[in-house]
Amino acid sequence: MVLAVHNGLSMLPRKIRHLLSLDYRGIKEVIIVSDGSSDGTEEYLATQDDRRLKCIILGKHSGKAVAVNTGIQAASAEIILFVDIRPEIAPGAIQQLVSNFADPSVGCANGELIVRCGDGSGASAAIGGAYWSYEKWIRTSESKSGSAVGVYGGFYAIRRSLAVSQPAGLILDDMFQPLSIRRQGFRVVLDPKAYVYDAWPQTVGRELHRKVRTLAGNFQLFQIAPWTLTWRNPLLFRLISHKVMRLFVPYLFVAAVVCTFLLSPTSHFYAALAAIQMLGIVLASVGLRYDVPVLHRVASPMSAVFVLNAAAVLGLYKFLFTRGPLWTIWKSSHSSNVTLHPGAAGSSSGPAAQSNQSE
Repeated sequence: MVLAVHNGLSMLPRKIRHLLSLDYRGIKEVIIVSDGSSDGTEEYLATQDDRRLKCIILGKHSGKAVAVNTGIQAASAEIILFVDIRPEIAPGAIQQLVSNFADPSVGCANGELIVRCGDGSGASAAIGGAYWSYEKWIRTSESKSGSAVGVYGGFYAIRRSLAVSQPAGLILDDMFQPLSIRRQGFRVVLDPKAYVYDAWPQTVGRELHRKVRTLAGNFQLFQIAPWTLTWRNPLLFRLISHKVMRLFVPYLFVAAVVCTFLLSPTSHFYAALAAIQMLGIVLASVGLRYDVPVLHRVASPMSAVFVLNAAAVLGLYKFLFTRGPLWTIWKSSHSSNVTLHPGAAGSSSGPAAQSNQSE
């Protein structure tokens, strides 16, 4: 297992206990790479004496890509499992995930992320619910029909022999690594029975920041690895239809609204359509500003659509105008604690009643 961490002291003791207590006996080593931490993380790691722990200290904060590369170089096991500091791995999940490598055509396997939306804002909950259900369906379909374009970065495994060194400063290792592995002729699969649990951002502001970072990372990936947008990428069509085209949606939305209003004087149909569009904009604004119980169910999806498309625009802006390394725009929220779903406490049987599943 490889865990990259920067200033994660508040969650690191709990995370280490969790990783060392997992029920999979095939864990050869837990490699923790401290990426220029200054909060006492390095001092805490120095006190750990479990023989399975391998702690690496990087004196300079250089970003997750450099830390992950260091972890890969230090790994000696056949399979590398990448984990993040916040998510909780369900009992039996690693065994389930690793079993996918019995198929020699599989080069990368991703687990099933179960998100807990809690009592967050309506728009944030809508993104964590409806949007992620849609995203999960896309990735599941990709996996069943060949290979997924990307994976959940907090819990995925690869064959060490296929690992590719990531460009320094890269944000989306969970897209670059799977695409690179598929380029080598191996499949990227999703295992719906390998559960991992994480908390969803509780406010629209945090969710917007997360999405801006991710979408800015898309533009960065296309710049750093231009082969992803050429026929050298076996998943080119899936990448364009899944990731690239959604970057154009906000501009198409604006064009549709402008065209509808220009045509509204000429037709009752376009006048009605313009009124519906205006109502949607008003509801989105209300959903973001006010938490009105009666309008919650209607306004929240509208607000979620607005937030997701605003993030695409802001992501492009951040990519174009951020001074210095792009990875510096990311500020992780280590304070978010995750409580395992009750079904994870004793077994890895699926959370059939869980409504907020995502991938």
